[in-house]
Amino acid sequence: MTAVMGPTLRPGLGRAALEPMTGGAFPFSAAAARELTTSAIPAGSFLMGSAIGRPDESPPHTVRLDAFHLGRTPVTNAQYAPFLEAGRAPAPPWWRAEAFSAPDQPVVGVTWFEALAYAGWLGEVTSGSWRLPTEAEWERAARGGLASAATAWGDALPPGEAPDGPLAGPWPVGRGRPNGYGLLDTGTIVHEWCLDWYDARYYASSPTVAPKGPDDGERRSSRGGSWRHHVRWSPPSARSSLPPGFRYADYGFRVLGEGARP
Repeated sequence: MTAVMGPTLRPGLGRAALEPMTGGAFPFSAAAARELTTSAIPAGSFLMGSAIGRPDESPPHTVRLDAFHLGRTPVTNAQYAPFLEAGRAPAPPWWRAEAFSAPDQPVVGVTWFEALAYAGWLGEVTSGSWRLPTEAEWERAARGGLASAATAWGDALPPGEAPDGPLAGPWPVGRGRPNGYGLLDTGTIVHEWCLDWYDARYYASSPTVAPKGPDDGERRSSRGGSWRHHVRWSPPSARSSLPPGFRYADYGFRVLGEGARP
């Protein structure tokens, strides 16, 4: 089942809105994907969840993770374009819509399955093993080494981190301030798919070492904020979810590199 949620496409786009761009706006080669940069997240323990957030963020619990690398920003249109050119997925619904098609905007409207497929393809054209982050990995990275701050940067969002006023689409990645681990746009712009199935009660029985979520479910976990929301950022502990086949105009993803730096 696939659901599409977001702004209506501009009149006149028609079928072209579902096809990859071919006019040279994006560099259609694996080189664009190789330009994806990551930040190193050290091995260690952290307190996951929040006692003052929504019920699904409780109880707070200690989690230990191995080291990994996470994309510094959500995957962009430019980085996603060669994956489409390789014929590995259909173009998202808003691919050619004016408010969504800048090379440095995050790609949106991607299903969980397509995000996972992109990570697998990335391993084919670059070195290393790639996948989506688990909720625990995403939250540890988003916290940037801060124990229990309200945002990825501390007690408050940095001035100008999320734009004010009406928006027709997501703003470009990488325009804000990095968190303590060097990640950008953490908890803003788009919801980001995670590897896990979602269960609102999972924290009550979560393993303490490298939790990977429940064995099955109906919705996949996601994290982050949204350009479409009135409040455009979310705390590092905030959880969200969506059926994996759905396409939303504020859903993107970032990728995780396992082991040595990819």
